[in-house]
Amino acid sequence: MHTSLECSLTGEIHDHLTLQGLSRAGKPLLARYDLGHLKGRLTPAVIRARSERSMWRFHDVLPVDAPDQAISLGEGLTPLLTCCRRGVFREFENLLVKDESFNPTQSFKARGMSAAITRAAALGVKTVALPSAGNAAGAAAAYAARAGMKCVIFVPEDTPPANILESACGGAQVCLVNGLISDCGRLCRAACDRFGWFDLSTLKEPFRIEGKKTMGYELAFDLADLRKTSELQLPDVILYPTGGGTGLIGMWKAFDEMEALGWIGTKRPRMVVVQAEGCAPIVKAFRDGATSASMFPNAYTIASGLRVPAAVGDFIMLDILRRSHGTALTVTDAELMQGVEELARVQGLHCAPEGGAIWIAAKQLKDSGWIAPHETVVLFNTGAAVKYNHLLKCENAVRLDHTNPQCIDQLTDL
Repeated sequence: MHTSLECSLTGEIHDHLTLQGLSRAGKPLLARYDLGHLKGRLTPAVIRARSERSMWRFHDVLPVDAPDQAISLGEGLTPLLTCCRRGVFREFENLLVKDESFNPTQSFKARGMSAAITRAAALGVKTVALPSAGNAAGAAAAYAARAGMKCVIFVPEDTPPANILESACGGAQVCLVNGLISDCGRLCRAACDRFGWFDLSTLKEPFRIEGKKTMGYELAFDLADLRKTSELQLPDVILYPTGGGTGLIGMWKAFDEMEALGWIGTKRPRMVVVQAEGCAPIVKAFRDGATSASMFPNAYTIASGLRVPAAVGDFIMLDILRRSHGTALTVTDAELMQGVEELARVQGLHCAPEGGAIWIAAKQLKDSGWIAPHETVVLFNTGAAVKYNHLLKCENAVRLDHTNPQCIDQLTDL
């Protein structure tokens, strides 16, 4: 169980036994644990011996006292898949995909919502509300339903239909807003202030990041298993599609916690932020040498998870990029959809556009020499392409007339 909540900017401690949003400095709060007490008691061997088939196998560093307190749908423990060296993937010797589409609501958002709803329920919350670009909405609806809570979602009106339907089916009140997620956020804050709802916005409550950080814990175990060793491993490079950036920040937090527990050393992966060309506040700030990011003007991309024009955790992400000797880059909408197609046709991975974006970015970094062919590179596919069916093409379908025995002749040229 966490022992305190610490301001990510000032280090000021806040009460972890009451509901909290941002710190008094207006910055994200980070959960802290007594890792010194856990060191030597909580070991990789202890984790491996556990029977929990979810991210809650790491419950000692999550916001519960015992795993049976978790509001869970079996999230986490997603596969780390090795890419086949063929076609456009041939030049990568050790390319891996951590496929978050295997989560209960088909995206990595399930992890964060499981942790956040668990803690909110423990503190007596009855109604939660949040702005979302899509996948967080569906996850929040599902976990709120599991906890017996009410849920209110504010989404842009052009959010993918699958996300809207998923949220409504889960019993959430869905509010369609004629604007961006930043506009949804303003309405959500106003509604929470008026009606007393608890705001689950990205990094504006302390525990979504705790669920997301389990991706970092799992990755270390996944790589060890892949290499058939008991010693935990981290890759050379991690590419992450970045909107609000909770997953990136969470993984970095996990690495620091694992080092404090004595599980790993000081070496870290080079972290790579990937954003869409039409909405790239973190990339612009990184290139400008800034320590915070300005609101990105006229933000647009078909990858709804990347359409976040401003992020409350901007200064944390920029610090991580520089400390890890990482980088940040953009891809166009046409390129990320090309990435979706290549992953599907060559690797059999049906990835969201955000996943397509990181594959294209990996190719660009390899071609420039920033990634060496022998390095171990992990791509995070944060969701399933089925959420974006409205963007996908169907060029290989052939109609056959079963009453015509010659109909199969049209297949000869395929």
